[in-house]
Amino acid sequence: MLKDKILSHLRGKKNLLAFSCGADSTALFFLLLKHEIPFDIATVNYSLREQSKQEVAYAEALAKEHNLTSYVFNAPKIEQNFEAKAREIRYDFFSKLSQTHGYENLLTAHHLGDRFEWMLMQFCKGAGCAELSGMQNTQKRDSYTIIRPLLHLDKQELIEYLKSSNTLYFEDESNLDESIKRNYFRHNHTTPLLKKYLDGIKKSFAYLDEDRDALIEEADIKNIDEFAYFKRLQTQRSDIYAIDKYLKSQLYMLSANERELLREQETLVVGRKFVINQSKEFVFVAPYVTKVVMSSEFKEECRVLKIEPKLRNYLYKNQEAFLKIKELL
Repeated sequence: MLKDKILSHLRGKKNLLAFSCGADSTALFFLLLKHEIPFDIATVNYSLREQSKQEVAYAEALAKEHNLTSYVFNAPKIEQNFEAKAREIRYDFFSKLSQTHGYENLLTAHHLGDRFEWMLMQFCKGAGCAELSGMQNTQKRDSYTIIRPLLHLDKQELIEYLKSSNTLYFEDESNLDESIKRNYFRHNHTTPLLKKYLDGIKKSFAYLDEDRDALIEEADIKNIDEFAYFKRLQTQRSDIYAIDKYLKSQLYMLSANERELLREQETLVVGRKFVINQSKEFVFVAPYVTKVVMSSEFKEECRVLKIEPKLRNYLYKNQEAFLKIKELL
């Protein structure tokens, strides 16, 4: 069920599986064992359900049975904006594990249904081909690569695989809550369509991937600490795609409105977290910093170099980034 191209990325590497005990990650767990791929597992416990204790115990029992290392993080209580905050907590945990223990790949169990949900949600908000193609099989982060081996498979195919071997997995009851947008799309749109048009939807995503690769030029993004920059590409469309991709790696999701504003504005602050400056030749992304007392000499140097004012507070605190932007401008 796993593609040879994906397996080649995993063999001989140190792999970490994001494991939730749900059908998706459980199927991936046993598929990795079947293909003799080395991996360990990482589980985040949000302690929202009584079942969470059973899931953690099952994860640790599986790890012990198959001689794997199991990492468990008990997340703090999330008061609001649960979906976004939970994602931030998850990926912060996975990133720290990857950096500390040298994991080269983070494996997630996103499948075709997840990708289809994302596509429909983006379509309803306003998106182009690059956004509609959604999740990719591989996505490079600073110190590791996210790999999604199941994107070509529907959830029902994964459930049938588990049932064929009578393998235990857990169902998260929160997946039934249609007040959560992705659940609404799943139950009312993507699941019925996948049942009826599975082969056609798989082919459509293959075409979308080809179109994205043809339309979007990849940026060579450089980093100095939290300061990122790249040479502007042939089209602003490719620039914005690169900005969006980089910010996702920093756990920030651009809204459809913010992507539109990037078309119109040379400089934009997003989420009061990042400042994006599209200069004539380069794109700069830095943490948004305020209330820094700068020297008059520094202010004058920035004025002469025509450095975007919203970048200056961060650059004043990061001399290496300042020297680089001076060199580029």
